[in-house]
Amino acid sequence: MRRARPFETSDGTILNVDMAGDGASAIFQHGLCGDAAQTDEVFPLEAGFRRVTIEARGHGHSQAGNLERLSIATFCDDIADYIEKNLTPPTVIGGISMGAAIALRLAVRRPDLVKALIIARPAWLTAPAPENMAPNAEVGRLLKTLPPDEAKTTFLAGPVGVRLAAEAPDNLASLAGFFSRTPLDVTAELLTRISNDGPDVTDEEVGNIAVPTLIIGHDRDSIHPLGHACALAERIAGARFVQITSKTVSRPQYVADFRLAMGHFLKEL
Repeated sequence: MRRARPFETSDGTILNVDMAGDGASAIFQHGLCGDAAQTDEVFPLEAGFRRVTIEARGHGHSQAGNLERLSIATFCDDIADYIEKNLTPPTVIGGISMGAAIALRLAVRRPDLVKALIIARPAWLTAPAPENMAPNAEVGRLLKTLPPDEAKTTFLAGPVGVRLAAEAPDNLASLAGFFSRTPLDVTAELLTRISNDGPDVTDEEVGNIAVPTLIIGHDRDSIHPLGHACALAERIAGARFVQITSKTVSRPQYVADFRLAMGHFLKEL
């Protein structure tokens, strides 16, 4: 059963912490403009861990706080603060997409907090503003300049929308949903700021990660290229790479594959 409790950050922003299951805590973070439902769907509670998702500022039931502070670094600092105040480190750290970038940064910047690392469907390697995140940034730009309905129509009819409709319909469905995500001003800021951000780590630092690591990827995904997952698996010594079924092919199989990969990894820790 899922349960939630508030957590106050160092600057007074109230975040929602969503948990499920029992056992040792595993921090598992959602993607950009997602929430704890995304992590709850794929987390294998049967592995004996308690899933803890700290909904990032402006996500889920968390306050946005100062919009100028929305960044991967801030989200990381919030998680580190939560771990230090509420858990006994080190702990398992992981995430999907933006959550994966957060987990990667934590593994580099705060290795004292990280027992094991799970990087699922990474959208970043080490550089900021990767080209694959340009569609998200474009949605944010349109939301800032046009009424939501007009912004959505413009995006879907434009070259990026047309390309994604053919190449990655699941990505397009997620992006189309952002035009009605409220509050719109927070959504626009998140999409522009985070899409142009990055984990702010180097290839060398990633190569020095020394904890057990699972990397999950799949094809038919323009926002989360399979090549990113493969590249990180090559850079992190001893990392386990698992390719799962794309949501575009079968969402139920995607969920089943995801849970199986994570379950095997967690049970071996």
